[in-house]
Amino acid sequence: MTKKIRWVLAHEPYDLFLRAAEKFSSEIKQRTAGAVEIEVLSLSEFCNVYNNGVQIHRYDLQKMVNDGTIEMSQMYTTTLGQIDHNMYVMDLPFLFQDHEHAARVLDGEIGQELMTSLASKSNIKGLAFTYSGGFRAIVGNQVIDCMEDFEGLRVRVARSPVAEDTFTAVGAVPVPMPVENLAAAIENGDVDAGESTYPRIYSMGQNCVSTVINHTEHSLFLTTIIMNKALWDSLDMATQQIFATAAVSAAQIERQESLDDIEITQTRAVNDGITVTTMPESVAQQFRTAVQPVYEKYNNTFDNNLIDRIRKA
Repeated sequence: MTKKIRWVLAHEPYDLFLRAAEKFSSEIKQRTAGAVEIEVLSLSEFCNVYNNGVQIHRYDLQKMVNDGTIEMSQMYTTTLGQIDHNMYVMDLPFLFQDHEHAARVLDGEIGQELMTSLASKSNIKGLAFTYSGGFRAIVGNQVIDCMEDFEGLRVRVARSPVAEDTFTAVGAVPVPMPVENLAAAIENGDVDAGESTYPRIYSMGQNCVSTVINHTEHSLFLTTIIMNKALWDSLDMATQQIFATAAVSAAQIERQESLDDIEITQTRAVNDGITVTTMPESVAQQFRTAVQPVYEKYNNTFDNNLIDRIRKA
C-alpha cells in the first residue's frame, strides 16, 4: 500500500519552491519503488482538497507541520527561529565567505546540529537547507555607495532580531515585515528600501516600485525543508536515509537555480532601466566593520560556539 505524504507550498516565488519539491518527490518515488508518494500542493490546493475550501494563512504552516495536520513544507529559517533561536545565526551579516563555505556549513555537521536542535524543541524535523534566493540584496530607490547613505534609511528587514540589529548598527531604521509586503511598503512610503533576493524582485512586483538593486550580499536568505517529526520517527532507517539524501539533493539543485537566477535577473533589470550597483570595496569593508558589534552581542547567545565554528568551517 502506497504511503502518501503531502508537501504544502505557500511562499513566493512558488516556482522556486515547486522545483525543489518536485525533485524530492520524484526521487522518493523512484528510490522507494513507489511505496511512498509525495503529493505536492499549493496552499490553495490543500485548502480546496483537504480543508473544505477554508483558506489558511501561509504562516500557519509551521504549526500545521508541528501538529501533524500536514506532513511536509518549506519554512524560512527566520520563522523557525521563533522555535529555536539558534536558527537566527544564519542571519548574521557577512557570516559566509562564499557559497562553498555556506554549503560546508549547511550540508555538514553544523547544519545537522541545527536540525537536531530544532527537533529537540518542537515536533518538526528539518531535512535540508535551501537558499530561497541566496544572498540578500537591498532593493529600493537609492544607491548605497557610502556608509552615510544608510543613515536614517528605513529598511524592510526579515523578522529576525539579528537582521534588525544589523541595520541598526549602520544607522538605518529597520522595519521588520514579511518580504511579501516589501513592494507595497515601498509604494506606500512605509519604507525606503528593503532586503530581498533576486528571485523575488520580479515575482513579487518589487521591480515596479524600485529603481535600484544594491548588490550587497550581506547575509543569506535561507529556508528549510521540514516534516512532521512523529512521521519521520515512524519511518524505518532505510527510508529515513532515502528522505535525507533526497532532501539534500533537491536542496542543492534549488540553490544552484537560485544562483543562476541572479545573473538573469540582473540583466533583465538593467534592460528595464533599473540600476544594479555594488558598493566600492572600501565601503563594503566599512560595512563589515560597522556590523561587528552584532557579533559581540550574539557571541554567547547561540549554542555550542556556533558563530566561531561556522566562520572556521
